Amino acid sequence: MLPQWITNDLRAKGLDPAEVERVVRGALDEDLGPAHRDVTSEATIPAEQVDTADVVARANGVVAGLPVAAAVFALATAGTTPEIVLKARDGDEVLAGDQLATVTGPTRTLLTAERTALNLLSRLSGVATHTRLWADALAGTKAMVLDTRKTTPGLRALEKYAVRAGGGTNKRMGLYDVAMIKDNHKLAAGSVAEAYRRVREAFPDVPVQVEVTTVEEAVEAVETGADFLLCDNMSPAVLREVVAAVGDRAELEATGGLTLEVAPAYAATGVDYLSVGALTHSSPILDIALDLRPPHLSRS
Repeated sequence: MLPQWITNDLRAKGLDPAEVERVVRGALDEDLGPAHRDVTSEATIPAEQVDTADVVARANGVVAGLPVAAAVFALATAGTTPEIVLKARDGDEVLAGDQLATVTGPTRTLLTAERTALNLLSRLSGVATHTRLWADALAGTKAMVLDTRKTTPGLRALEKYAVRAGGGTNKRMGLYDVAMIKDNHKLAAGSVAEAYRRVREAFPDVPVQVEVTTVEEAVEAVETGADFLLCDNMSPAVLREVVAAVGDRAELEATGGLTLEVAPAYAATGVDYLSVGALTHSSPILDIALDLRPPHLSRS
């Protein structure tokens, strides 16, 4: 069971503690195997030995997932929960060498939890760091960077949280909370209008978004009733036409092959969002390490 302070911290960040615990336990099980043991640490370290370790950034970036890493250390121990002190906050910009947290407890636990904690923390911090680059590129415009469903299976809630920590915005969580009418839905239904009608009839309270590829389609979708359009693979010039034709009748999202280099040009068209799958499917990790202190410094 997670300590109350970790549970409270996760809830404050919009994360479900039960979901985080599920992810962490699954990751620990993957590392520890059926016997649930770390054979190296058991063989080399006395059970009663206690030490302190520092979680340290090895590169500059934006940190995200510190309470998730804390949950790993808390759940990896079979007895007393290690003492965990967070020295940074999710969303902070950190420099190489900065201490992010210290953990004091059974040495076996520290080393058993190390890789799982760092895997999650480095992954989420990498997403937050990448997202911050996009948020900075859009600064001064009304456009916001938006994530997608292109997430690592099993880590969607955590990766979307990391996007928020980096200054981005979340789109739908899954197929259940927003209806998104794409080209194949339009083809199957016969038209934008018919697809929209069917969604509205079946799920009157669910938000509906429509993918469009031309100015004419955008106008048709808005006149049908759509108030959120995905403008797929349009050039900035075409997007400006869509903005002029649609006005404030719908929110507009530019999507498809966007890069940081072209982000300012797309933001300048007047769209509300730039949708970037790469935030979650292609972000490199932020290099973070766990450094065990020498015995004479473990309590300092």
